[in-house]
Amino acid sequence: MTEVVTIEDISISVTRKDIKHVHLSVHPPEGRVTLSVPTKTCLKVARAFATTRLNWIRKQQDKLRNQTREAAREFIERESHYLWGRRYLLTVMERDTKPCVTIDHKRITLTVRPGSDYAKRASVIHAWHKSLLHEFIPTLIRKWEPRLGVQVRAYFLQRMKTRWGSCNHRAGHIRINTELVKKPKDLVEYVVVHEMLHLIEPSHNERYFALLSDHFPTWREARAELSKY
Repeated sequence: MTEVVTIEDISISVTRKDIKHVHLSVHPPEGRVTLSVPTKTCLKVARAFATTRLNWIRKQQDKLRNQTREAAREFIERESHYLWGRRYLLTVMERDTKPCVTIDHKRITLTVRPGSDYAKRASVIHAWHKSLLHEFIPTLIRKWEPRLGVQVRAYFLQRMKTRWGSCNHRAGHIRINTELVKKPKDLVEYVVVHEMLHLIEPSHNERYFALLSDHFPTWREARAELSKY
């Protein structure tokens, strides 16, 4: 059960879980605040803890508000696009042929039919991004399944606004944000491992983070890097 406490102008969602320690989080992009507390913690104690952390909460929210947001892409000539952490310039070619995308060491070339609008150009690029992820994600899953002793029954690619990935541990499925194609491959690997570990431990509890530290020791650095985006 989740309850909400309001301290000054900040609303905090409080959830009781089978954990030993309190976990306070400020979530992108809007700065939503959640507080997970041990099952027997009364709301008064949870509120008192959050009150002591108000300055920290405000600093985290300010960081999120001041983050540099990637401008919306228009899919026009010489626009910057990112792939696996590298910046490329976009070249747009109009030809009466099947739309496609190619890449060299400096440019991404988008070929579309004459008169293709923004929606069509965006859909061609998105389909290309998904094809690249469909090539890469299975290699990561195959690499990590024997290491973690789990089996991913299926994976899915999806645009997500507030998560890089998710896991349905009962079904054995993981879901990956298609925006990750723009990030360095080591960060993509971190997200895949993060979600696969939820097949062992569904919650973000002490056991989960112990497993994450054991199998992916640089997870804190990876998480900090992703939090910039």
